[in-house]
Amino acid sequence: MKKINYEKESEFLKAIAHPVRLKLIDMLLSDECCVTELTEILNLPQSTISQHLGILKKAGALYPYKSGVKTCYKVKDDKVTRIMEILK
Repeated sequence: MKKINYEKESEFLKAIAHPVRLKLIDMLLSDECCVTELTEILNLPQSTISQHLGILKKAGALYPYKSGVKTCYKVKDDKVTRIMEILK
């Protein structure tokens, strides 16, 4: 049986437990997006979107990649996918 690192998992859950971050994750599960696209879709300032993406990246939920001059994001952790399936 795998031992759970409760501290680490708690931090991960805290990182995704925000309405905007859940929306970002849900959007990124269906399609990879760049910051500018996410800003337009959610109608939030770029700085706000970037801050939320940074929190998700630090938690290991997303990973960024470059597409020309744009930074785009993908869901990195299968755990995120399973959590979103449970929520739906």
